[in-house]
Amino acid sequence: MTSQHTPSTPGERAQALLQVLKQKDLIPEGYIEHMTQLMAHEWSPQNGARVVAKAWVDPQFRALLLKDSTAACAQFGYTGPQGEYIVALEDTPGVKNVIVCSLCSCTNWPVLGLPPEWYKGFEFRARLVREGRTVLRELGTQLPGDVVVKVWDTSAETRYLVLPVRPEGSEHMTQEQLQNLVTKDVLIGVALPRVG
Repeated sequence: MTSQHTPSTPGERAQALLQVLKQKDLIPEGYIEHMTQLMAHEWSPQNGARVVAKAWVDPQFRALLLKDSTAACAQFGYTGPQGEYIVALEDTPGVKNVIVCSLCSCTNWPVLGLPPEWYKGFEFRARLVREGRTVLRELGTQLPGDVVVKVWDTSAETRYLVLPVRPEGSEHMTQEQLQNLVTKDVLIGVALPRVG
């Protein structure tokens, strides 16, 4: 007689691992709840949008962001796990920066939020490194031929965000209105901010 074993789901395996770690006192009390709170309510691309909009309207803040991005983001309270080593990549009319994590899906959580599903895909990560311009075009971002695409690989010591060029036609907009032009895709560098 053979016994039939139903494989456990990823959620069941995660729960079992959590229970073992708790039993061995390897997880501080409240740690999981704290991280869940951060992911659900505090880490958001709206945070990055605030940073970019301020940099567009405040030259001193822009200078700080480009010199010490971690300190600039900390002015808003955007700190913590994955936010310790922030580097802002400044787009120019001749350079388009794009970020990727070629090994997994690391990103600057406090400022960009959790990575989108497509960012985690192996094919996307590999192709972006090899053929950045083509991938951007497939995602709807057409760039002039003379614009250089620079792909930056996130690491344990460096968490990026893209500081895009402020779009034409936004000169009349307030800082709050400018924030609405900056999406997660803009912060990753696969899209451009657009007015209207």
